[in-house]
Amino acid sequence: MLIAAAVCPHPPVLFPEVAQGAAPDLEALRDACDRAVGGLGASGADRLYVVGPGPGERRHGRDAGGGLDDYGVALRVGPRPGVLDLAATAGRWLAERSGLTPDGYQEVAPETAPERAAELGAALAGEGDRVALLVMGDGSARRAERSPGYVDERALPYDDAVAEALAEADAAHLAGLEPALARELMVAGRPAWQVLAGAVGERPLTGDLLAYEAPYGVGYFVAAWS
Repeated sequence: MLIAAAVCPHPPVLFPEVAQGAAPDLEALRDACDRAVGGLGASGADRLYVVGPGPGERRHGRDAGGGLDDYGVALRVGPRPGVLDLAATAGRWLAERSGLTPDGYQEVAPETAPERAAELGAALAGEGDRVALLVMGDGSARRAERSPGYVDERALPYDDAVAEALAEADAAHLAGLEPALARELMVAGRPAWQVLAGAVGERPLTGDLLAYEAPYGVGYFVAAWS
């Protein structure tokens, strides 16, 4: 049963080693992530899984790790670097900052159907009596002129609605996100958020939105559900 969840973004610049001189720009975001992840440690969960977008649907064990070679930084995370994609690597890194070691990692492909994401979430929630999830996912990358993608007027309302859903622990809204629209708006987090929605099931949770920022034109959310 899912008892707690944290939602965090996974931009490469979340790592100070990648951000370098711009690292202070995201210090408040990192602090919010630390508070959200720290709450998982205090939840009394007997299982912790990281969920994040990746190149395909892949499940990894607790020894899986990643690295930042693709971003010009020789940083290794975990005992088996090179296994995890960026989102799961960032999840392991955040967990370790709070003294936690995830029990496994679920990566989901960008094209994952909502129904399949829900199945994966329900399966994760069923792997223990007290399960916690660390869910990695970015919002739209088409919010502003400085965004990686061309500006789309639908991006801000989309991200605002996701932020509200995270604040209210509204799993139904996350479950209803359309893959086609998410793809058009360059929303990386959609499949991982829908895994979270599937893990919630019928058990009501409360939400707390700790951060909602877009310093580089991409929506970053931090939330804690319990």
